[in-house]
Amino acid sequence: MIVYLSCAKIMAEVCDRSLESISTEPHFLKHAEDNAVRMASCTPFEISAMLGVNESIALDVWNRYQYFFDASVSALPAVFAYDGMAFRKLSPETMTDDDLEYANSHLFIASFLFGLLRPLDVVKRYRLEGNVVLPGRDGVNMFAYWKPLLTDFFIDRIKADDGILVNLASDEMKNMVDWKRVCREVKVVSPSFRVAKNGRLRTVVIYAKMCRGAMARYILENRLTDPEQLKSFEFEGFRHDSSSGEFDFNLL
Repeated sequence: MIVYLSCAKIMAEVCDRSLESISTEPHFLKHAEDNAVRMASCTPFEISAMLGVNESIALDVWNRYQYFFDASVSALPAVFAYDGMAFRKLSPETMTDDDLEYANSHLFIASFLFGLLRPLDVVKRYRLEGNVVLPGRDGVNMFAYWKPLLTDFFIDRIKADDGILVNLASDEMKNMVDWKRVCREVKVVSPSFRVAKNGRLRTVVIYAKMCRGAMARYILENRLTDPEQLKSFEFEGFRHDSSSGEFDFNLL
């Protein structure tokens, strides 16, 4: 069973744990380095417009890319580098080395700079968005850039496991690959997490992110292999609701 998660905009600067002996190199490192070079050629003003951020954030992003290849800049395993809510609930700092190595074979993190990352792939801090068109790319945004590179690789890795993908990524990350092909060639399970309010079930983004991270942890920690096992997942009042859908988890 392979788990698919989104990256996070917020990134940590340090990791208090030494994992050099089990760290890995991103599969698409050369592509990521090319992307970083192109971002480094942009001015802070251009980055501000590309990412839709203010001048202060744009300057910070610009600095990250200017020093991206500097050996003195720290690099962290991806699962520790991202500091979004899903990763907080995944809580990698409480995983054993064995858990992390298992996760490295069963979890992919979608990244606009690196394509697909395993938890122990070492990365440096960056920021990029899917709709960005990098210099010299002839109008091709990051979604269109990655799709032909990642689709076969993604499908092959899922098939090499057991042919089951648990999609816990945000909807936009479907655009990183040919999602229709993925759904045709492997079994895709896409859990939903909703809250009952005024008689209707609604998706609350922060809760959905928390549940995605917690479910990813549940799958990896318990070494789940059968989608039916997901139905035992519970998190802060969210539980399986068969009346709503096969893999719906609702807070009622």
